Amino acid sequence: MRKLIFASGNPHKVEEAAAVLGDAFRIITPAEAGLSGEIPETGNTLRSNSLQKARYIYEHTGADCFADDTGLEVDILGGEPGVFTARYAGEACDPEANMQKLLLEMSRREYAASVAREAGLSTPYATRRARFRTCVTLILDGQPHYFDGILEGQIAREKSGVRGFGYDPVFIPDDYPDRTLAELPPEVKNAISHRGKAVRAMAEYLKGLK
Repeated sequence: MRKLIFASGNPHKVEEAAAVLGDAFRIITPAEAGLSGEIPETGNTLRSNSLQKARYIYEHTGADCFADDTGLEVDILGGEPGVFTARYAGEACDPEANMQKLLLEMSRREYAASVAREAGLSTPYATRRARFRTCVTLILDGQPHYFDGILEGQIAREKSGVRGFGYDPVFIPDDYPDRTLAELPPEVKNAISHRGKAVRAMAEYLKGLK
């Protein structure tokens, strides 16, 4: 069984990654590896953030490790919140506050677009299209390797569902247009999710090294 340190203290992420990787891998958290405190995350892209987090783990442990960074890109918001997804409503990284701000900002843009059209201006109709994008950085023997995953969908007008975490209650994936991610069983979500796609790509790469 191959051991990998996952640069995350989020139990939901760890559980998801473990389910995707399967029995051939054992995921170790930073705490289990003897690390405490916040892992730096100051990059301005998903890749730079995931690389920064993975390098931090490798430099402090010398062990094989991986890190992810995920962004929600909403078309009507010009791609926001993007790299600021986790702290969209502030440094507290409060999922509830993040979702509330997201829905509010989208409703404001939609209203502004409707007012412009009523005034006779040529304004595109507002879209609720969005996507989750994940970048995973795997460090083996000091060398980084990158794996990406994307999940297309749209933002719901209100929250629905109790599963998952983060923005799951307001994200409707194209694969299941009648449900949010928070309404899908974990195994179904893992099969289609952005993070699942990136982690599976990483697992296939690792298996090919044997």
